[in-house]
Amino acid sequence: MPENATHPDLCTDPQKKKTCSGECATCPSAKKEPGSGAALPERAAIDVRHVILVLSGKGGVGKSTVAVNLAYALSNHGYNTGLLDLDLHGPTIPKMLGVQDFRLQTIDNKIEPVRVSGTLAAISMAFLLPDTSTPVIWRGPMKMSAIGQFLTDVNWGALDYLVVDLPPGTGDEALTIAQLAPNLRGAVIVTTPQEVATLETSKAVRFVEKLEIPVIGVIENMSGMVCPHCHTEIDVFGKGGGKKMADDLGVPFLGSIPLDIDMRQAADEGRPFVIRRGDNPTWKAVNEVMESLVNRVES
Repeated sequence: MPENATHPDLCTDPQKKKTCSGECATCPSAKKEPGSGAALPERAAIDVRHVILVLSGKGGVGKSTVAVNLAYALSNHGYNTGLLDLDLHGPTIPKMLGVQDFRLQTIDNKIEPVRVSGTLAAISMAFLLPDTSTPVIWRGPMKMSAIGQFLTDVNWGALDYLVVDLPPGTGDEALTIAQLAPNLRGAVIVTTPQEVATLETSKAVRFVEKLEIPVIGVIENMSGMVCPHCHTEIDVFGKGGGKKMADDLGVPFLGSIPLDIDMRQAADEGRPFVIRRGDNPTWKAVNEVMESLVNRVES
């Protein structure tokens, strides 16, 4: 699908190119109405109050870390929460949750998600692979089919929230879940401070807006680092880029999370950082961002 289905560049009539609205029935950019044969697929019939997308414009910004900690934060507030890992080619959610050795089971023709706690369940392609080094070599249609199954063929039960961790960019996975998921509450955009990252991440914001999905807010990850030896703050990737991007685009800014060795270690050990307690300033930052997120999605 073109990024903008009504863009004048797609118009085939040179006389109407400048004023193209996508209304001409013979034009390839024409808007498709329900029943026209090119209508959007129906929303998945799952019992969920709110679906939250977590995405970014590029990889390596800590998007999955934010998704895991957000799901845990919602779960800790007593909400029945599902965590759907749609990074099909690079699934890391099970490792971060400490459930990477689990495998999916089927009961009464329904896939049972992995129960992380009484109020948190997860689904990931990693649960279906024979080992962690097995690649997923799929084209778009296969990925779209798998996403549909992860929604409708999984026994999620009654969910308050479904947090969806998406791969970098604005490709098949993001577009498919935006079309299939019911009750889309909004999207959380994750970036790092440097301009190279915010340049790409801003495209994710515009992508969400084009789909008429609310932007819940932007999170700036890896925002400065406190040296464990001299305790001096070092702006490894810069600082403030995420807030500047949010201000420039006119979307909410949810806060900053520092770059921290303990946070990296917690992910490797399968212990979401938000469940930690103590005087660690990074934990306080993570907790404040997650509280801000929960407050916004519940308001």
